[in-house]
Amino acid sequence: MKKTVTLLAASCALMLFALPVQAEEASVALGHTLFNDAGLGASKNDKSCNTCHANGKGMEKAGAKADLAAQINKCIRGPLEGQGISEDSVAMQSLMLYIKSLAK
Repeated sequence: MKKTVTLLAASCALMLFALPVQAEEASVALGHTLFNDAGLGASKNDKSCNTCHANGKGMEKAGAKADLAAQINKCIRGPLEGQGISEDSVAMQSLMLYIKSLAK
């Protein structure tokens, strides 16, 4: 019984941690999580956006750029060595919201 309860608790914890990635609505909070995710865009190394832009420093004006999504994918495909993400995805919209929030 104790193993079952422990397993159930562990399963619930894993589902809770997975929820932000499966969100159906874009949010600043999800963008912050993705900004710090070394697996963003199927990255092939241990870098995240935060590796080069610690806590978003230096990105305060980036949110105003018309090509923000393209710039995000340029970083994912370049330094992160990933595949990029769809510009109309919840992930991209969330990253854009997070980056735009840095201006405030």
